[in-house]
Amino acid sequence: MTRGKRTQTAELQVRLLREGIVESTHHVQAVVSDNRGRVLSTAGNAETATFVRSALKPFQALAVTTTGTLERFGLNDRDLAIICSSHQGTVEQARQAFNILWRADVDPSALKCPTPEGKASPLQYNCSGKHAGMLAVCRQRNFPLSTYLQRNHPIQHLILTKVSELLRMPSDEFICAHDDCGAPTYFMQLGQMATLYAQLSSGDNLDMERIVRAMTHHPHLVAGDGQFDTDVMRLAEGELVSKSGAEGVQCIGRVGEGLGLAIKVTDGAKRAKYAVAIHLLKQMGWLTPAMAETLTESYMTLGNFKRLEVLGELSMI
Repeated sequence: MTRGKRTQTAELQVRLLREGIVESTHHVQAVVSDNRGRVLSTAGNAETATFVRSALKPFQALAVTTTGTLERFGLNDRDLAIICSSHQGTVEQARQAFNILWRADVDPSALKCPTPEGKASPLQYNCSGKHAGMLAVCRQRNFPLSTYLQRNHPIQHLILTKVSELLRMPSDEFICAHDDCGAPTYFMQLGQMATLYAQLSSGDNLDMERIVRAMTHHPHLVAGDGQFDTDVMRLAEGELVSKSGAEGVQCIGRVGEGLGLAIKVTDGAKRAKYAVAIHLLKQMGWLTPAMAETLTESYMTLGNFKRLEVLGELSMI
């Protein structure tokens, strides 16, 4: 990430109003970067670091698109969309994850992600598509299946190499921890997350362009009906690629323009990151007023008596 003259600006606040009276406040930081790693605007500190969580999934999917795995097993864009997803465990979504395993001749028992409470199979876990994709690459490359989540496994080395190349950062400098699903995730600056999404959406790389096409053409597989990522990508009709991460992380790329937005809510509140995303997308002109109004009704109006408001704006660096 290229540092500007300053990377510290006023952070954003999201306030929950109950009949117009402030009940709760969330503090939020956001960064916009271009695909060369330059921070263009901020709210807060561009160098704030956190775990990227599920916002990493489109880049974990590069292990599938760059190894011939799609071609070897006849996988399509629907399969690639579920690999990038944090899905709701619907029958359609679980079947799509199963399709990857079936085509790669991998038994579902090889999945190391948990079985959700009250569900029957790990295929219904929100990360099952990502895990199925990793296992398909393991089958393609003759990597061991049973240890695919270990940090030193070849599939994890492959993923980390792709990320480190994109960020022009030595792979041994990344701080790693395990996500809730058991797969490695990485600690990185908000500016770096924004840079990744700028590169994802730039159109300069055929493998990432295919990932974007899969996500934007099949948004219902990436999250699900009534979910933020799905709603944003449906409304934007291919102009935005959106992926949430846990603990208040949200990343969005402006397709074809090489610009990325990364958001982090300090206390991890999901409602606050969606409110800020809508607020900033409207500010930047990435959403029309009509699109923003639709999303506001869904994610900032919380019933008859409660609503969210966002205070602050992005500042140019």
